[in-house]
Amino acid sequence: MNDILLSPGLVSVSLTPGDVSLAAWRAVYRGAGVKLDPACAARVAESAAAVARILAKGEPVYGINTGFGKLASVRIGDEDLATLQRNIVLSHAAGTGEPSPVPVIRLMMALKLASLAQGASGVRPETVDLLEAMLAKGLTPVVPSQGSVGASGDLAPLSHMAATMIGVGEILFENARLPAVEALSRAGLAPLELGPKEGLALLNGTQFSTANALAGLFEAELLFRSALVTGALSTEAAKGSDTPFDTRIHALRRHCGQIEVADALRGLMAGSAIRASHVENDARVQDPYCLRCQPQVMGAALDVLRQAATTLEIEANGVSDNPLIFPEADEALSGGNFHAEPVAFAADMIALAVCEIGSISERRIAMLVDPALSGLPAFLTPRPGLNSGFMIPQVTAAALVSENKQRAYPASVDSIPTSANQEDHVSMAAHGARRLLSMVENATAVIGIELLAAAQGIEFHAPLASSTSLEAARAVLRAQVPALDNDRHFHPDMEAANRLIRSGALAETAADLLPAIS
Repeated sequence: MNDILLSPGLVSVSLTPGDVSLAAWRAVYRGAGVKLDPACAARVAESAAAVARILAKGEPVYGINTGFGKLASVRIGDEDLATLQRNIVLSHAAGTGEPSPVPVIRLMMALKLASLAQGASGVRPETVDLLEAMLAKGLTPVVPSQGSVGASGDLAPLSHMAATMIGVGEILFENARLPAVEALSRAGLAPLELGPKEGLALLNGTQFSTANALAGLFEAELLFRSALVTGALSTEAAKGSDTPFDTRIHALRRHCGQIEVADALRGLMAGSAIRASHVENDARVQDPYCLRCQPQVMGAALDVLRQAATTLEIEANGVSDNPLIFPEADEALSGGNFHAEPVAFAADMIALAVCEIGSISERRIAMLVDPALSGLPAFLTPRPGLNSGFMIPQVTAAALVSENKQRAYPASVDSIPTSANQEDHVSMAAHGARRLLSMVENATAVIGIELLAAAQGIEFHAPLASSTSLEAARAVLRAQVPALDNDRHFHPDMEAANRLIRSGALAETAADLLPAIS
């Protein structure tokens, strides 16, 4: 059981390794503390003891008393085993690029903690304790964002994390970027001296890719829910029909996401005076696809996000380093759990969904600013010509959608051999996952423009009001951004709308009506 525990001034997540819910991982990403189930301690200790017993046999075992990768045939003497583990961490900490976001790295650390605590990695209890303490005390390793190909584990990013645990590299602590050894000291912690297998266990695994993919998933869910609200607002602004959301249509096709999205859109528009005003004697027979096909497009996106969520929840609860230790048989088995193909596929699915959510939103913006399609004043300004209104925000939305289209190309179909062809097929999961947050940022800006445009369009129908839910959404926006009368500096309005989406405030206005990924 993985409860989100509440206590005065503190939110903490209790992790039972192998059985952590998506909600718990989301809470960690959003800033919750982490408390490891104490029952893990015995399994961790037994795993470390098994490594000692395996070493005592005197046989070569990959990663414990041999070199790594292409150098696996090189036998390492007992006197150099500690140096071997330190060397692998230092040599593999070869990432580059901007530091990864703190929430992503905290989530990566929690994922690694839950993996090690399952007792299949051969690390000592004090190694697990240090990782847990770093999370508890707010020490976040500085981890460059580039350098992983998503196979043999996320070697470079995880090595940067492991390096800080032995006092090398940099840590963010108390709003300062400090040398790792200094940050550990300030927090009352001491660097580790790695034991056999421990360096390899820390840097081998899919936790960097998985953390980035989960972060993208959580932000994509919020984007999706917000886009349902703006889509309904746009339908109202264009005096579109809610007939395409009739439950009977979607029941015949049977896709769960489509059915739920249609229900949500119908609920969002329920009781609208604007809709009631054109139920009869409306000369239009059908709306454009960007309005009419919202259940089909957004429902498909929901189904894809849910499939990605299933994959990532399984991955987050697995053990993905190598070799794996089986104490009951005193065996160390080499395999390929570090290959992040499942994560790569999930990340590609999320990218496709994010791209399409933004794409159909941009088409609604384009429809609203075109008087021939919307029936509204050109570019949604009361005095077109003197004012340009929403002309260029639509161009910005188009630019962002095109950028996301370019980024949405599947990363998982790419591969490049590494490690002298020993690691000859890789997943590119880190690439696929790392792009997701920036893609969501782009799509958020598109949805923000739609929020502004749709609210503006609805106000041309005054004194008619929309539904209770949609009027609540419009009120949240108008508390931050006044209606556009004459042209003004547009960028602050867009930033305010984006904040409402990123914070969840927009989705919260209709939370009970909106489907979730889980």
